[in-house]
Amino acid sequence: MKTCAIVKTHEVALKGRNRPWFMRRLADNLRRATQDAGVEEVWQGQMLVGLTLAEGVDWQLVKERVKDCFGVAKFFQAYRLPRDLDLVKEQLPFLLERHSYDSFRITANRADKRFPVRSDEINRDLGAFVKDLSGARVDLTNPDLEIFIDVLPKEILVYFDEVKAFGGLPVGSSGPVAVMLSGGIDSPVAAWNMMKRGCHAHFVHFHSYPLVDNSSMEKAAELAQMLTRFQYNSGLSLAPLAEIQKQIIVSTPPAYRIILYRRFMVRITEILARRIGAKAIVTGESCGQVSSQTLENIAAVDQVAGMPILRPLIGANKEEIINVAKDLGTFPVSIQPDQDCCTLFVPKHPVIRAEASMVAKLESALSVDELVQQAVENTQVKNFSFADMLTAAAG
Repeated sequence: MKTCAIVKTHEVALKGRNRPWFMRRLADNLRRATQDAGVEEVWQGQMLVGLTLAEGVDWQLVKERVKDCFGVAKFFQAYRLPRDLDLVKEQLPFLLERHSYDSFRITANRADKRFPVRSDEINRDLGAFVKDLSGARVDLTNPDLEIFIDVLPKEILVYFDEVKAFGGLPVGSSGPVAVMLSGGIDSPVAAWNMMKRGCHAHFVHFHSYPLVDNSSMEKAAELAQMLTRFQYNSGLSLAPLAEIQKQIIVSTPPAYRIILYRRFMVRITEILARRIGAKAIVTGESCGQVSSQTLENIAAVDQVAGMPILRPLIGANKEEIINVAKDLGTFPVSIQPDQDCCTLFVPKHPVIRAEASMVAKLESALSVDELVQQAVENTQVKNFSFADMLTAAAG
């Protein structure tokens, strides 16, 4: 018997005429995710994607890789059998001997309506067979074991344990975005949320080297590499902010410095975003979390943007964000101490409600376009590949 992983979707299944394109994208991503995990073939069925598994495959490794692939709502380890219920009955004793149960349920899905036996008839036939075989009782509401039977055009799939995944949309199906990656807790979670919506993230990190050490750049690189497992390749732009900060510090009052930093960051990120075809900027801001994230200050920053700024965490509290970061594994890296470009030069009492006229007046004393262009020209890019990560791990 050949075993396989059967992947089922939620949102993708609702896409109507565009569904085939989303399913192809999902299948391509699954190929990349499982390229070294003992998967012989990735194929598309009716409303599902299947992964044919090699003999002796490490199911735990396959499970980890498939679970991290956005667009997957749930999946199973399944057995591929001929389209003959008598042959299914021959194999069921072998398949069931590894399960312990006092109650069970048969859930049949006749995806191929040409099959002569209806789903309810399959349920009754196989239910009676398993009851006689095991002595277990049928429980349709809360069974110890649920036995799934999917009738496809060329075969019957039998599977048991359901594995929940993240769902969402396949990465790459919604286009690229530029994520301002600070190195803290929030921005990696914001990036992950946008990947879950099908976006491919390019990361932009601002640093103040050589005014400070390069620890923030190292953290950003580590976080970008960790997030690459969800989108298979990533770019990280390391943009210098030191010269801009020096100009702001010597010519503007402390209270407005963070607002001015953020406005410059947005201008620079937008230029870098357009170079890669990104349609939006993403930040990890949450409304009211810190003084620079009040509605008035957010509005003051947005004034300089020529493309949408998306804030997927805008309504989340810190505890919610931390919980996701822990689940992703980014939290231990994010809390490592570093010399961040903003926190080292933050005033004690930043303005809470920035006035647009004051911001404009302060920026008029700066060579904005020149400083932005200088930062863009001195930006360095690092690239990360999931395939390279696997090769390095194997070596």
